[in-house]
Amino acid sequence: QVQLIESGGGVVQAGGSLRLSCAASGLTFSNYVMGWFRQAPGKEREFVVAISRSGTITSTADSGKGRFTISRDNAKNTVYLQMNSLKSEDTAVYYCAADGDRASPSSSRTRYEYWGPGTQVTVSS
Repeated sequence: QVQLIESGGGVVQAGGSLRLSCAASGLTFSNYVMGWFRQAPGKEREFVVAISRSGTITSTADSGKGRFTISRDNAKNTVYLQMNSLKSEDTAVYYCAADGDRASPSSSRTRYEYWGPGTQVTVSS
């Protein structure tokens, strides 16, 4: 079965950096657009960033532009989220997701059919 497992979350001070990883199995990874979403307490899950199958096209939410970078290694079936200049408002559970229906990255969470269990990111001020 398809599994997406996030790792790399933790507690970091404001202004610091974290790199999240998401390891995929049970699917042909290079056939899937990959995305990162996040959900803070009491808020809806929101789009963060996504990357095309080949890794040549990315889409980033305004909240992450200039700070967050997504990349992927299709040989390792892994997608990464590099987060710099973290702010307290970045505190959330971060989820990776896979979309097998299209080639271009989408910000709509309904497009993604597979989800990981999430990893907690806490930014202390």
